[in-house]
Amino acid sequence: MITALVSVVLFVHGFVHLPVWLAPTGGDGPFDPRHSWALAAAGVPGPRVAGATAIGLASVTSMLYVIAGAAVAVQSDGWPAAALLAACVGLLLKSLWFNPWLSLGVLLDAGVVVAVLTGWPASLY
Repeated sequence: MITALVSVVLFVHGFVHLPVWLAPTGGDGPFDPRHSWALAAAGVPGPRVAGATAIGLASVTSMLYVIAGAAVAVQSDGWPAAALLAACVGLLLKSLWFNPWLSLGVLLDAGVVVAVLTGWPASLY
């Protein structure tokens, strides 16, 4: 039961990244993935580069979470590394494009990091 639950949570969290970061942006949206406060401060030119970078990082995060979820489902020993890497890339993504609308994602990524580093749930190890 725990294996299935953890696998589903990792899959869902991974699959949510793509619609959030690929959503069309308008002037009235809560957040614009083409604008990064950190990249703008670093002098990276234009929203096109920032948007492509955001989509690339979101795709990598999504792929790693799906790999971690599949590894949990088949009870592979490599799932903690994939989950930890996915969470770290996700935290990097959400840090560079910080917006209060992304706070739940930050909490989920931080929860994955804590769970993996503390060996929770023990039945998966």
